[in-house]
Amino acid sequence: MSLQRGRNKLAPVGTGLNLSPPLFFIHGSAGDHTVWEDQCAGMEDEFNVVAVELPGHGRSGGRGEREVALYAKWVKKTVEALGLRRPVLIGHSLGAAIALELAIRYGDMLSGIVTVGGGAKMPVNPLVLDGMRGDPSMIINSIPEFALSKKNRERLGGLLIDNLRRADKDVAYGDFLACDRFNVSEELEQIRIPALLICGEDDRMMPPKFSIYLKEKIPGAKLVLIKDAGHFVMMEDVKAFNVALREFVNSLE
Repeated sequence: MSLQRGRNKLAPVGTGLNLSPPLFFIHGSAGDHTVWEDQCAGMEDEFNVVAVELPGHGRSGGRGEREVALYAKWVKKTVEALGLRRPVLIGHSLGAAIALELAIRYGDMLSGIVTVGGGAKMPVNPLVLDGMRGDPSMIINSIPEFALSKKNRERLGGLLIDNLRRADKDVAYGDFLACDRFNVSEELEQIRIPALLICGEDDRMMPPKFSIYLKEKIPGAKLVLIKDAGHFVMMEDVKAFNVALREFVNSLE
């Protein structure tokens, strides 16, 4: 298990040092904790922060999973092992699916969830699955076109490609397969904890309609659409994303 920890991460919640719930960040398919660097750096003085690396990702051991439910069980065990009391889960893409799964199965252990570019279903183009299983280079090189808003491709495209190239090919394929198999459409109304749904208006991988559907089905959910941002909205517009996240977490107090 690999963690990126904010300076307050181990401070006991409720002691007066930090009364807000811990923030637990979960990256997306073939990712690692670095996608959350701007959130950890910008919020570690305010909140207890953990950015986790799923098994087989980044510096974390293991071989990854091919089912969202299995990743969710791993996250649950990690939260318990760290002694985090009712954290807010912030998940991007695959991480959003994991957050939804946990909110449905184990909502009592959470203060809330934030889905970033998520959906009740997360269909993956068969060409992407075939490409990731075979020679992923063509898929990886084309990802910025679909994952980033046009105005952000020059600034972030190279970084995104480099990050994907470092990922284990089999783990990456398993992540995309897990997303493609995911479907909690009939269970969303079981979520009884606060939920914030963030999506870039230019997201072509998980367009806003998926987040809008979540809002319609999850009781009391809040939706924030961010202009000029795509699937990696937390990197594309750090300020707007952090403002939305901060306001949501503070509202939980």
